[in-house]
Amino acid sequence: MFDVIVIGAGIGGLVTATQLAAKGAKVLVLERYLIPGGSAGYFQHQGYTFDVGASMIFGFGKQGTTNLLTRALDAVNVKLETIPDPVQIHYHLPNKLDIKVEQNYEKFLQNLIAYFPQEEKGIRRFYHECQKIFNCLNSIELLSLEEPSYVMRVFFQNPLACLGLAKYLPQNVGDIAKRHIKDPLLLKFIDIECYCWSVVPAAMTPMINAGMVFSDRHYGGVNYPVGGVGKIAQKLVAGLENKGGKIEYQARVTKIITQQGKAVGVQLANGKIYHAKKIVSNATRWDTFEKLLPTAQMPANEKNWQQKYQKSPSFLSFHLGVKASVLPPGTECHHIFLEDWEKMELVSGTLFVSIPTLLDPSLAPTGYHIIHAFTPAWISNWQELTANEYAEKKEQTAGEIINRLERIFPGLDAGLDYMEIGTPLTHRRFLGRVDGTYGPIPRRKLRGLLGMPFNRTAIPNLYCVGDSTFPGQGLNAVAFSGFACAHRIAVDLGIKS
Repeated sequence: MFDVIVIGAGIGGLVTATQLAAKGAKVLVLERYLIPGGSAGYFQHQGYTFDVGASMIFGFGKQGTTNLLTRALDAVNVKLETIPDPVQIHYHLPNKLDIKVEQNYEKFLQNLIAYFPQEEKGIRRFYHECQKIFNCLNSIELLSLEEPSYVMRVFFQNPLACLGLAKYLPQNVGDIAKRHIKDPLLLKFIDIECYCWSVVPAAMTPMINAGMVFSDRHYGGVNYPVGGVGKIAQKLVAGLENKGGKIEYQARVTKIITQQGKAVGVQLANGKIYHAKKIVSNATRWDTFEKLLPTAQMPANEKNWQQKYQKSPSFLSFHLGVKASVLPPGTECHHIFLEDWEKMELVSGTLFVSIPTLLDPSLAPTGYHIIHAFTPAWISNWQELTANEYAEKKEQTAGEIINRLERIFPGLDAGLDYMEIGTPLTHRRFLGRVDGTYGPIPRRKLRGLLGMPFNRTAIPNLYCVGDSTFPGQGLNAVAFSGFACAHRIAVDLGIKS
């Protein structure tokens, strides 16, 4: 009998597991794949080490409380060397907007003001509001908002910060941006600032999340793990095992076992059964309540949540190995390409690019770089194809993406050494995510973060963690979810912090 079983070794699940193991709980993590990390995993081919997902990582700062990845590793006494990135994103946008988001806050503002000098006051006021939110978050311990004694303690320790956050909880970025900014083109820029991590425009992006992302990039900054993003999960697993926790790979959970309405264990695809006092699902909420539990057991609040939120698209990923000569001098690590504002939210509209070898050359053979390009895609467009049709469609889309990249990196096609293409079907297969989705997005405009569920579910002893729980998508966000989930479970188990 374990104290806690965690289904899935994504970052949210691993942070939950390591936090609990560090407190003395008996923890078992069950991972369906060969390695940990999920969307923060990796794969290797022909001397290249590719990140499965994006390589723009927050949470490795050295100060404050929002450096959640640093804190998660510290809790289990493991270290991970990182490389700071001086530029978070280089935007290549319509209307000849070529803007770099520098880590230096004032330098970024000046870059933006150079394009919109008439909006200087509005720009400063909007991003200053984001800074205010971040300062509130960065001054309090980020644990479970479902635990009353913690909420009271934090409130009495820092009432102004708590009140400041409460003010923004029901608000979205778009409404606040429009209070300060009038230029429609600048508002489109705020839209893509949100879309590049929330997959929705400013009107539907919670202000609390924006406060974190838009400010931490200038505070803790973007830092890349030496050896690749997959090292984060590997280090957390090492820390978990050092603290007495266990992890099993190729252990696909097919059922959450309930007795008298309470979660008591899990069953694997091979029929093996494990029991625990508490069960944590790091699967999406759709997978958790529609696949791992009988549909008849879906709580009413989960049905209500699905009426408010829908699955975001998946991604088409192009993992490229290219000759180093393809990249012009001064090329930044992270880019966003968009040629038409009307296509920002459409399939293949926004193109995201990471070149992690500009920070860590060891990920590729000498004389070569990695380019990871990815763009939104719906799984429905890739289903019901024959093997030949599937291969032809991948080849066609690869040609289209390379043509787009050639505008910034001339000679890319001729310098191509390796290419691996992942479709939504690939994401579903290897990441175990329904439809390969990136996570939940609002079906309509909601009141900020108030619609996002916390870790406890309506089924006793069952908890959820990851991007379909508060506060949402992103590595630092799911780490937050893991801290909160572990804290709530520790209280429920009577484990003292």
